[in-house]
Amino acid sequence: MLLSYIRTIVLYLVLIAIIRLMGKRQIGQMEASEFVVTMLVANLASIPMQDEGVPLHSGLVPMITILGVEFILTALSMASIRFRRLLCGKPVILIENGHILQENLRRTRVTLDELTGHLREKDILDLNTVQFAILETDGNLSVFPYPQHRPATAKEASISVEKQYLPITIIGDGQVYPHNLAVAGKDRAWLDKVLQQQEATVAETWLLTVDRGDHIYFLRKETAK
Repeated sequence: MLLSYIRTIVLYLVLIAIIRLMGKRQIGQMEASEFVVTMLVANLASIPMQDEGVPLHSGLVPMITILGVEFILTALSMASIRFRRLLCGKPVILIENGHILQENLRRTRVTLDELTGHLREKDILDLNTVQFAILETDGNLSVFPYPQHRPATAKEASISVEKQYLPITIIGDGQVYPHNLAVAGKDRAWLDKVLQQQEATVAETWLLTVDRGDHIYFLRKETAK
């Protein structure tokens, strides 16, 4: 029984390492090749995880091999546009200048219901407002309304807006992030002052962030009921 636990933990850690090495896109929208690799790796890990009669290396070796092939294919796709199109395909225009390209819908096997459904996800109900719609290689639909139908930007509306900064987490779930404190250009004395103003301790703080404009967000931990 202990051996089963150890094998499962090892395979679990190896799976995490492989997915991390394959890049962030593996946990988001995936290309067809990336989906195949992910499915293969998961299936290869499940066999020695479930059957103690299968040696551990019988799962690890194919998994590492697939990872190596994925690295090679990624390098080739980055070096060659033709190979990248062969491996990943290329974006397909489904709506061009307000006209639905029926042939492209048939070629990509996208139904009208699916097209209108994707448009509704983009908060678009009227097809007449869409100038371009492009099916990306990861299956997402990029939609571009006509200029007169898209929301006006602050620049177009001549509105003055405040400069935006990225908030930096200083405390998360009662834990101080010293590195982030330094990145924000703050020190422990500043943190103690902020906590004193909020009448809270580090342990009582669920979230504390600050940005380059010195905008502070504080959220106190909720007490368990």
